Amino acid sequence: MSGMHLSREFFELIKAIGESKSKQEEDRIIAREVVALKKKLESGGAGGGGGPSLGMIPGSPIPGSSGAAHGNILNTNKKKAREFLVRVLYVEMLGHDGSFGYIKAVELAASQSIIHKRTGYLVCSCCLSPEHEFRFMLINQMQRDLNSSNLLESCGALLAVTSLITPDLVSTVSTQVIGLLEHTEQTVRKKAIIAMHRLHQLSPDAVTKQEVTEKVRRMLCDRDPAVMGATLNVIEAMARVDAQPFKDLVPSLVSILKQICERRLPSEYDYHRIPAPWMQMKIVRILSVVGKNDSNSSEGMYEIVGECLRKAEEAGINASNAIVYECIRCITNIYPNPVLLDAAGASISRFLSSRSQNLRYLGVTGLASIVERHPKYAADHQLAVIECLEDEDETLLRKTLDLLYRMTNPVNVEFITDRLLHFLRRSTDPYLKSDLTLKICTIGERYAPNNAWYVRTITELFNIAGDLVDPAVATNLMSLIAEGTGNEDDDEEADMVLRKQAVELYVNLLNNPSNRMPRVLVETLAWVLGEYGYLSSVMPLSDIIDGMCKLLQSGNTARLGGGAPSTRRLVLTAIMKMVAQYGSCPATAAKVVDDYTKSSDPDAQKRCLEFQTILTQAPHLLGEVFPVDASLEDIDVSLDLSFLDGVVSDAIANGARPYQKPEDDDDDDINAVASQAASAFKMTPYEKPSERTYGQGAMQGMGSANMGPAGSGNVPLPPGSSSSTVNPQAAASPTQQPSNPGEPQLVLRNVANVWGKQAPPPAQAPVPSVPTTSSFASATTSSTPTGYGGFGVPAAAAPAVPIKTAEQ
Repeated sequence: MSGMHLSREFFELIKAIGESKSKQEEDRIIAREVVALKKKLESGGAGGGGGPSLGMIPGSPIPGSSGAAHGNILNTNKKKAREFLVRVLYVEMLGHDGSFGYIKAVELAASQSIIHKRTGYLVCSCCLSPEHEFRFMLINQMQRDLNSSNLLESCGALLAVTSLITPDLVSTVSTQVIGLLEHTEQTVRKKAIIAMHRLHQLSPDAVTKQEVTEKVRRMLCDRDPAVMGATLNVIEAMARVDAQPFKDLVPSLVSILKQICERRLPSEYDYHRIPAPWMQMKIVRILSVVGKNDSNSSEGMYEIVGECLRKAEEAGINASNAIVYECIRCITNIYPNPVLLDAAGASISRFLSSRSQNLRYLGVTGLASIVERHPKYAADHQLAVIECLEDEDETLLRKTLDLLYRMTNPVNVEFITDRLLHFLRRSTDPYLKSDLTLKICTIGERYAPNNAWYVRTITELFNIAGDLVDPAVATNLMSLIAEGTGNEDDDEEADMVLRKQAVELYVNLLNNPSNRMPRVLVETLAWVLGEYGYLSSVMPLSDIIDGMCKLLQSGNTARLGGGAPSTRRLVLTAIMKMVAQYGSCPATAAKVVDDYTKSSDPDAQKRCLEFQTILTQAPHLLGEVFPVDASLEDIDVSLDLSFLDGVVSDAIANGARPYQKPEDDDDDDINAVASQAASAFKMTPYEKPSERTYGQGAMQGMGSANMGPAGSGNVPLPPGSSSSTVNPQAAASPTQQPSNPGEPQLVLRNVANVWGKQAPPPAQAPVPSVPTTSSFASATTSSTPTGYGGFGVPAAAAPAVPIKTAEQ
């Protein structure tokens, strides 16, 4: 283990993770590792013994402030401390919480050892979230490292800046980062230019675009090629956002690319004998962005792009092929140049004819980019692209299908559509089938050579992937068959020929139905045969009616498009239309109509009942109810309803009252007349209740003998009560009549004591009454009785309410 710089525990951990057979087993391994790491941290094992240091407690000062902790952990066992952090990083990578070790990473970032410092920065960059408070603890340390004279410390800090700095902390390090652009070492300068661009992305206000552009222009001319190559990354990223500030750099970029192609760079930048291939690709991409739709900028780069393409073609290795592909992309993006386009076409042809799937993919992708702007180059490579459809590589197949869609034009639409339908028929990927269906519909509507071809193609598409077709496509197909060319100057015979061809196509489908017919296909078939079935020359109309009846009565709902009620209604309507065209109702049609008069679908039942009525009572109206070829005829609407004049005359003659139009229909006049006339409804609001209703008199009435069950002369005692339960004083008093004899009184005779239940039997023994004393006795002549209430519940004594005297 010593040669691998790993402890045995760490080696066993990596081995166990690699040999785990399931996620659950892996989680158990990591859970045990977390427990072991926490024990090491608590006991100081990560540092080689000793108790936990102050620097390991969250919220403590930056490590280094405690001499004991520094000595125990960082000096004595630095190797174990670094390994501890790496193991914490494994825990985090596998989806577990390693936050217990974050403070240790912050401590190690302050170490004097470069390898420990970079390990601490690495763990902090990978584990600390942008909102984590430990990021603030690293700012001072990064500032010290950025200002350090040690080359490695500065580089480590620059790498940490790109990962750890958040937008609100940009201003704390921006000055130091920009200052490092003047560093004497090229390694620091190339990292500083990347860090400056990252700070600009985080906070454009703290590091402005003008400042970055100025620094980038100067760094592009750096004496070291590595710094220049790092600057190209920044220029490309900023040019994709706004290319205008970099258009004047075209001569400089062309000069750099020319030097690279002429091998003026040191040989250490070569890769398989290709001079600085990554720098070449970066410069070509920048030229592509800068020269897009700009003839002036493009003219200055034609020569060097062509030279770069030619030299890369001569090499013939993977690195040079990548340069060729970037040159093709550049040629298609910049202002067109015929010579360069021909050279790009030749390179694409070489890619497409290669046996390597990677190169064929490059060819297909490059041809897609050139065809998008220059379609004439598609015809030369059409057969090569078709051959790519036979490849087993799924990625290449998808790219080829997309290219075929882009290559389609009125000349090759039939061939390409046929290939797409063939591929769609054998495809099983639902997403790919949906995409192909949409593309076939689009190119069919856009480039159809004639209407008959469009009808055949869309019908076949319905049969293959009808469930994925937009219903609007079927509507457009029916409109095309009904309207024809839509040009009144054309001969009607051409439209009739189209309808006959459509009828024959759908009659053949009806004769040989598949086990599964999509709903859109069944509905389109029913509409076409219902409207134009009489035009069929391959089958008599009576046989078509029989075929439609068999389709409707077949137990296979998949053959009927799923058997949806709307589909059955359309087939029923088609049968009725063909019966009207035929002039008589065959037995099969009569049986279908009779069966559907008992259908659970109200719409279908109503249609069949109405059809039966017309067929039996007014067969001469069939031609008017189901006119021939009238699907697109305009309907005449009579606004004055003059067609009802005869009906109105007959009704008046029979004694009906003539209709009298109001003199004025204005709403204001109607309201005024209504207010003057006597209304049948009483609109007068109720009188406002007097205060006495809710005051003293009401309370006195509730406590009086008049309200008791035995004291009321109009309300009989409920069953189960007896006269012995009544207060003797109340019984001796004369019966009082209600204050308003004319008002209706509540009658409770034969009413059960409890609603919804039988009345209880009479009580066997009377309940003795308990005399009560009411405070009302001084003010009223009667006292409150005690006894049973109206529902067999003992009545509670009325509360005593004192009455104020006149003096009070």
